Amino acid sequence: MVSGGRIIIEDRIESLGQEPQRRPSWIKVRAPTGETYKWLREMMRTKALRTVCEQAMCPNIGECWGSGTATFLMMGEICTRSCGFCDIKTGRPEPLDWLEPERVARAVKAMKLRHAVITSVNRDQRADGGAPIFAMVIRRIRELQTGCSVEVLIPDFKGSIEALKIVMDARPEILNHNVETVPRLFRKVQPQDRYEWARDTLSNAKALDHDVLTKSGIMVGLGETMEEVKSVMRDLRDWRVDILTIGQYLQPSKKHLPIEQYYTPEDFDEFRRYGLEIGFRWVESGPLVRSSYHAEKQVLALSELYRE
Repeated sequence: MVSGGRIIIEDRIESLGQEPQRRPSWIKVRAPTGETYKWLREMMRTKALRTVCEQAMCPNIGECWGSGTATFLMMGEICTRSCGFCDIKTGRPEPLDWLEPERVARAVKAMKLRHAVITSVNRDQRADGGAPIFAMVIRRIRELQTGCSVEVLIPDFKGSIEALKIVMDARPEILNHNVETVPRLFRKVQPQDRYEWARDTLSNAKALDHDVLTKSGIMVGLGETMEEVKSVMRDLRDWRVDILTIGQYLQPSKKHLPIEQYYTPEDFDEFRRYGLEIGFRWVESGPLVRSSYHAEKQVLALSELYRE
């Protein structure tokens, strides 16, 4: 699994019993190591916390954890949706843990974070989708870690503006919801989601608070075309999204959707160029880019809180 200090993803796929595909040379990441990484991993265990870094098998875990940053995953480890790209379990989740926001906020304080990223599984069995948990953790982080900005990567809440308002009333600096793929592939990639729900979530966030930075992300390599990706990018700008992330889809296991295409670094450069051309304030585009990659840099560069 580890070769020359790097994790080669095709080796991990082979260990799962799937015939390995030939991976481009740029699809490699460093093995997670270092004292900060070890300390953070131990803290997550002892405080009964979860991170999407581990649950979603993020390729950047070594870099992010090594620098003392992480994306907290709230509301359990079981999701009510069954997206074809995601390695998080699907089923009926346990009741919400109303003490979890306190634990997350204390972890943020222990890490001395300047920017905290919070996400969750889907909780479709609740009319509010678990929105109060997001509001609680935003407010508690503000109380315990003064000056820390908060980014929430939220579900679509089935387009509910009432649930979204619960989150927005807590005033996150960044409201993130990933569209993930192009409309043509929604039923295949995320069968319980709707493109219209993503539209409503992102556009309503701006309507509720015009100062919030909105953000979304797209995976490529699932069978979409370059023009379809650019069409989604134009939609996101129409919804007044400020920040965009684009990364290569990597198959978590043989049970998940196959990789249809590898995009080149030059392709990702083209996405970034086009995104800035049509008005995004920040575009993070690269083979291993994920939704929270360089999140702190984005808010430092763009938020009014950090402008002189």
